[in-house]
Amino acid sequence: MPSEKKGWCGLIPTFLKQYGKKYLLSGILILSCFFYFYFSQNQSDTPQTDIFETIPEKTKTEEPSNTEQQESQNIIADTSIIVDVKGAVKNPGVYSLSADSRVIDAILLAGGYSKNADSVSINHAQRLQDEMVIYVPKIGEEPSEVQAIASVQQSTSIPSTQSGSVSQTGSQSDKVNLNTADEAALMTLNGVGPSKAKAILSYRDESGPFKTIEDLKNVTGIGDKTFENLRDFITVQ
Repeated sequence: MPSEKKGWCGLIPTFLKQYGKKYLLSGILILSCFFYFYFSQNQSDTPQTDIFETIPEKTKTEEPSNTEQQESQNIIADTSIIVDVKGAVKNPGVYSLSADSRVIDAILLAGGYSKNADSVSINHAQRLQDEMVIYVPKIGEEPSEVQAIASVQQSTSIPSTQSGSVSQTGSQSDKVNLNTADEAALMTLNGVGPSKAKAILSYRDESGPFKTIEDLKNVTGIGDKTFENLRDFITVQ
C-alpha cells in the first residue's frame, strides 16, 4: 500500500507538468470572464446621469425682432428734433439735436455766429422744439425784415427787444401753461428771465391760478409790450 500511495503522489507532479499550464490558463480565462460579466451587470444596474444633461446648452445670440428694432427706432425718434438754422451763422442748414437742447446748441452746431451777426437779442436759453426755425439777423437789419422772413417761413415769430428772431410753430401743445409751469419752463419764454419767472410764481402763489392769460399783466414787471410778445406762447388751463 505505501508503494501505491507513493505512486499516486508521484503522478500529481507529472500531471501538473504536462497539463498544469493549460488548465491554469483556462482557469484564469474563466475567472476573467466571470469578473467581467459580474461587474458589467452591477454597472448596468446603477443609474447614471446622462452626460448630455450636465452639458449646458450653448447660449444662442438672439437677434432683435422687427418689433424691438421698431421700438428702438421710435425711442430715438422721440428723443431727437429737427431745427432749421438761418441767417448770420457760419453754416446755415437743417440740424438734428436732442429734445432737451437749447437755441445756443443749434447755433453752435451751425458753426456759431458769423462776423456780421446781431446776437444781442437772441435768447440762447430757449428750449428747442421740433420744426423750429432759428433766424439770426445781421447787424443793422430792421425788425420788420425779420418779421417778414418769419412770415414767409409760415411760422409764428417770437419778437424780441431788438432785431433777433427765433421762429417756431405756435400750436397749443407747445404753449407754456401759466398755472403749472415751474421757473425753468417759464424761462423758456422769450424775454422772461429769472426775476420775471419768480415774479410770476409769486403772483400765482399769492393770488391763485391765472383765470385768463391777460392776468399775466398783473404781475410786476410784465407790461403790455411784454405781454403782447408772450400771448401766442402762453395758455391757462
